Amino acid sequence: MEIGEKLRNLRVQKNLTQEELGERTDLTKGYISQLERDLSSPSMETFFNILEVLGVTPEQFFSEQTLEQKIVYKDEDSTLYYDEENGYELKWLIPESNEKEMEPVLLTFDKNGEYKTFEPSLSETFIYVIEGAVSLILGEAKHAAKKGEAMYYQATEPHQLINHAKGKSRILIVATESYL
Repeated sequence: MEIGEKLRNLRVQKNLTQEELGERTDLTKGYISQLERDLSSPSMETFFNILEVLGVTPEQFFSEQTLEQKIVYKDEDSTLYYDEENGYELKWLIPESNEKEMEPVLLTFDKNGEYKTFEPSLSETFIYVIEGAVSLILGEAKHAAKKGEAMYYQATEPHQLINHAKGKSRILIVATESYL
């Protein structure tokens, strides 16, 4: 069985260079290159060590589903959280999004709803207003957006989202450096 391409794909998915994988497994960059081109075969111990660093089990590695990525997510894949006290519903659209580089969520505010205040972070945040209007308090500044408008900011100051409409508001948020 040719394992080189699968190893290379996993390494790239983990955002590791051959040199970085080699350092984490006490192997040379050249040897990793040989493995990925199927020019060499690792011992079982070395192979299991590489898989451990890449975060997969041997069963996952040899499964045909390992390289499949999920593209379409259905409503039943999402997770809902309702905060009655603060008047909002948070819907995580992708189940494992907090493990990914972006975290897309739908946030629906009740009348007078507000989301918690967040501490500064490395996150970049995109917000699209689907319905109603919201205010973003970012540090000392207040920014407002209504249906059809978008906001994009770096979360380098304390920040909070508040419903700015007379009724419900609904927004799509996509944040990096998951903190939602």
